[in-house]
Amino acid sequence: MRVAQGEVVALLGANGSGKSTLVRSLVGLVPAQAGDIELYGTPLDRFRDWRRIGYVPQRVSAVSGVPATVREVVSSGRLAGRRLARPLRRADHAAVDAALETVGLALRAGDSVATLSGGQQQRVLIARALAGQPDLLVLDEPMAGVDLATQRLIADTLARLVTDDGATVLLVAHELGPLNGLIGRAVVLRHGTVVHDGPPPAAAGHHGEPGHDHVHPHGPACEAEQEARWLR
Repeated sequence: MRVAQGEVVALLGANGSGKSTLVRSLVGLVPAQAGDIELYGTPLDRFRDWRRIGYVPQRVSAVSGVPATVREVVSSGRLAGRRLARPLRRADHAAVDAALETVGLALRAGDSVATLSGGQQQRVLIARALAGQPDLLVLDEPMAGVDLATQRLIADTLARLVTDDGATVLLVAHELGPLNGLIGRAVVLRHGTVVHDGPPPAAAGHHGEPGHDHVHPHGPACEAEQEARWLR
């Protein structure tokens, strides 16, 4: 699988198909058992220019119980391009302010992340990635467990990044929802194998409805229904 500069690619597939494992391997969080990974033409084990990559993990495992303010979490997105223990510069603060404004959390910058709703926490993680001003944005289930208003805000934010900044986006999803018009290509995984690479599937059934909660486990029947639709 190859993602080109400026593409917006969705990774689709049932639970356990390998979507999150793939993106976590891509950013070096999970070691690859086989095959090769390259970032901007450089093998992963030699890649050092991490400021070019913005990673948004699943909210459930990323900010639960974090004793930090919104600004502190978002500011950590500037660390990839800096030496440790050096104070943030004016440009760093400006990037953090811009990221907070982009996701609509400028007025909550001094609040503890633990006091935010699930959708707001998801937006904090996106702002943290945006603060680094990356060329490639990798998002793991950005729409999971957030309300329709937040889904639309995330979709609008990504659309602006792609249109205005030429960003490249790779995201994991169960269904596209408000992202449907933004996605140019869909890659469907089954048991760690690519079984479709091409146009995104059309939304169908209640799982394609805006606001549908994708956090719940998907049973075999639902997964079979999804795969059948994706592979038509």
